[in-house]
Amino acid sequence: MGNIKITKSETSKFDEIDWNNLGFGKYFGDHVYISDYKDGKWSEGEIVPYSDMSAEPALCTLHYGQTIFEGLKAFYSVDGGANIFRPDMNAKRLNVSAKTLCIPAYDEARFLEACHDLVLLDRKFIPKEKGQSLYLRPLVYGTGNFLGVHTSDTYRMIIMSSPVASYYAEGLAPLKILVSDQYVRTVRGGLGAAKTAANYAASLLAGTKAKEQGFAQVLWLDGVSLDYVDEVGAMNIMFVIEDELITPPLWQGTLLAGVTRDTVLKLADEMRLKVSERQIRISEVFKAHNEGKLQEVFGTGTAAVISPVGLLSHKRVEITINDFQIGPLAQKFYDVITSIQHGETKDERNWVMRVNF
Repeated sequence: MGNIKITKSETSKFDEIDWNNLGFGKYFGDHVYISDYKDGKWSEGEIVPYSDMSAEPALCTLHYGQTIFEGLKAFYSVDGGANIFRPDMNAKRLNVSAKTLCIPAYDEARFLEACHDLVLLDRKFIPKEKGQSLYLRPLVYGTGNFLGVHTSDTYRMIIMSSPVASYYAEGLAPLKILVSDQYVRTVRGGLGAAKTAANYAASLLAGTKAKEQGFAQVLWLDGVSLDYVDEVGAMNIMFVIEDELITPPLWQGTLLAGVTRDTVLKLADEMRLKVSERQIRISEVFKAHNEGKLQEVFGTGTAAVISPVGLLSHKRVEITINDFQIGPLAQKFYDVITSIQHGETKDERNWVMRVNF
C-alpha cells in the first residue's frame, strides 16, 4: 500500500458539505483514482484531483452501455483509522461483471491498494456518526469513440468517494415495497448477475411508478413467469418463515451476488439458523402471511446494510409484516454487521481492510 502516484488537489470540497444532511451520493471527495486500459494492458493508475472529464459525442459507452461499477464503504473506526468492509469481494465481483460485459479484468490487488490509498488521502471525508460512511464507487467504462455495436479497445477505471448517510431516508424504519406484476428487469441468461448500468436503466420506469404510489422500491419477479421472487432494485431480499431464513438462489443468474447478502448468510450459519437458498414464489410469501407464518422480510445491501420491509403490495393486495416493525433477526444482523464495520467488535473473520491514519 502507498505506492500509487498522487497529485493532491489545491482546493477542497469539504466546507461545501452539509454534514447534517448528507443524503446519499450528493457530495464527493477531493480525489479520484484513475487507471486506463490501452494496447492490451492496464496502466499503473494514479490518484488525481476530482474534476470534469471530457468526452466525445461518439463515446461508445454513451451509445452502447459497456460499463460496470461497484459499491463499497469505509467506516470510521472507534479506535481511530478506518475500516473498509470486505473489499476483496467487490474486487472479485467487479471482474465477474467485467467478463459479462467483455471488459478486461482488473488486478484485484491493485484494486484493493487503490481503495486503501484513496481512503487514506481523503480520510477527512469519512463521517464519524454510526450508520454513516465514506462510500466508494469504482466504475469501468469503454472509452473508444465510434458508432457500431462492438466492444471498445480502450477503457477507464475510476474510483471516487462520497460521504453518505443511509441510502433510504427512513433508515431502519420498515419500507413499503411494490411487487412488480407488469415490468421485468432481467431474465436468465441476461445481465442480472452483473453490476452494470443496463440493469438499473431497466428498473427506472417501474421504480418511478412505484414511488408515485408511495412505495420505496420495486420487488422484481422472474422475467418469464412473473411468479418467483428475484430481488429488490437496490438490494437482495430475505424472508423469515417459521424461523427459516429464505432467500432466492444465485444460480439463476438473474440477481446480484450481494456482499451483504453473503455476510448475512455466513452470520446466519454461525447462529445455527435454518437457512435455505431456494426459489420462492410470491404466492408462497402471501400464503405464509395469511397463515401467520411470515415473521420478517428484509433487504440486504451495501448502501443500507439491512432494510426491513413493513409492507408488500402485489396486484393491489397488501400485507403488513411484523406490525410494520423491524424484526429481531433484521435488527440482530444490522447490529452485528455495523459493530464490525465501526470497529466496536473484533474482526474475527478478516472482513475488514484496515486504513491507519
